[in-house]
Amino acid sequence: MADERKTGFEPKIVAFFCNWCTYLAADLAGTARMKHAPNARVIRVMCSGRVDPQFVLEAFAKGADGVLIGGCHPGDCHYQEGNYKALRRYNLLKRMLKDMGIEEER
Repeated sequence: MADERKTGFEPKIVAFFCNWCTYLAADLAGTARMKHAPNARVIRVMCSGRVDPQFVLEAFAKGADGVLIGGCHPGDCHYQEGNYKALRRYNLLKRMLKDMGIEEER
């Protein structure tokens, strides 16, 4: 991070947050006047399991440096198993990104 501050590089982050957990937490943090990264764009989704891999690929195609998918704790999904669906999609997406030459850490 120190190198990023020297060069002035701030990565563009697209964050898909579950309405029932991570979005709620981010909203609560905002209510408590906690600061968040200005280079992160939050998109509220009803469930992390509804984040299609195509959404992530489009974010990269449109210039995102990284994508974050935030969902409920395993076993505590509002839609019962949506977070497990998100995990399966994430594992598929990791393989797709690797095949495309995009680092999975992004």
